[in-house]
Amino acid sequence: MADSKTLAHTSQANGLKLGYLSSEYPGISHTFIFREIKTLREQGISVFTASIRKPAHIDKMTSEEKKDSQNTIYIKSSSIPHIIASHRSLIKKSFKSYLAMLAKSASFTVKAPHSVLKGIGYFIEAGILLSWMHKTGLNHVHVHFANPAATVAMVASCFGTISFSVSVHGPDIFYNVDTALLVQKVKRAKRIRCISLYCRSQLMRIIPYSMWEKLDIVRCGIDPDTFSPRPEPDNEIPEILCVGRLVPAKGQHILLSACGLLKKRGIQFSLVFVGDGEDRPSLEHLAQQLGINNQVTFTGAIGQDQVVQYYNRADIFALVSFAEGVPVVLMESMAKQVPCVSTNITGIPELIENSKTGMLLQPSDVKGLAHALEILIADKELRIELGKQGRTKVIEYYNLSANCRMMAGFFKNFL
Repeated sequence: MADSKTLAHTSQANGLKLGYLSSEYPGISHTFIFREIKTLREQGISVFTASIRKPAHIDKMTSEEKKDSQNTIYIKSSSIPHIIASHRSLIKKSFKSYLAMLAKSASFTVKAPHSVLKGIGYFIEAGILLSWMHKTGLNHVHVHFANPAATVAMVASCFGTISFSVSVHGPDIFYNVDTALLVQKVKRAKRIRCISLYCRSQLMRIIPYSMWEKLDIVRCGIDPDTFSPRPEPDNEIPEILCVGRLVPAKGQHILLSACGLLKKRGIQFSLVFVGDGEDRPSLEHLAQQLGINNQVTFTGAIGQDQVVQYYNRADIFALVSFAEGVPVVLMESMAKQVPCVSTNITGIPELIENSKTGMLLQPSDVKGLAHALEILIADKELRIELGKQGRTKVIEYYNLSANCRMMAGFFKNFL
């Protein structure tokens, strides 16, 4: 069991070659994966990208992301002839290993339990991934999130010619330990990268002590130069910013309700939601019910190069989720010296120390959130101080370049 300091000594990674697999790459809501891959490549690691499905909103992404998408294999987009050719190549390579992979895939379907069709789908996808890895000369694949993409990698590893590792984020995966085959993934993976202490603790909870040594902490990160301090905004009306998918786990209805209380108290504000998702109609309806729809803006999905503009003019950043790993959008806003309000859940307290590097409150606490926002709106000096301390925390623990050197050490431990 290693932590960031243990891995930090390994900074030279020349000669390393591996695949990176995601459910969707590049992903507009997971830009940190693109940045991590880009930084690893800059540090000398040859990273080849694979994705289960093609990305949505590719038109809104940066030119670099679009270019990387052209060099990514999209497994579910494979034609039937390509699927047949991929599996035929595996049978030709070793029929015995192919049968072993099939048998393990069937056993995983029973253990999960998944539907038979879903199990067949994972097996087919694993064959495509494995054949691509053989052709590309790869013997290891790293997967972001312990989700179905990691199941595909695990099935592929049962052929015996490749290995896999996983970055576990949480928290959703910790609610579905059995159906996600989480214990089996930890057992079969070369190593597990945990993005927080909280994440590691949840894996320790479900696996034997003898397996704890497989768990390494390597935090995610951002480039503090890209997300440099923004000039203190001179908004006549304070602007509150929330960046993230509009989904139930993000608690955006709580944020709207708190802003409704601010309006009742006669406190001026504007609120901007950057992102899109299934909750947008409900959120728009609630804003209208609360009488604040004229003070709330929904931008929809936008590219990462545009998000920075919203950080630059925000007075306060609010992310009051019910479930999170350690949100990269908090790291970004803190690096920009935007004072943050968030919830005291999962790995967030490792990033935000209440009243020091930001403000924390209990999830679903409408009145507490309204009170925190009211304090920050009224106290510019507090906003400035929290912003400065927040950036210091990010630079110390969530610096992308430093943490990618730790990722290089993570890989060199077993490759």
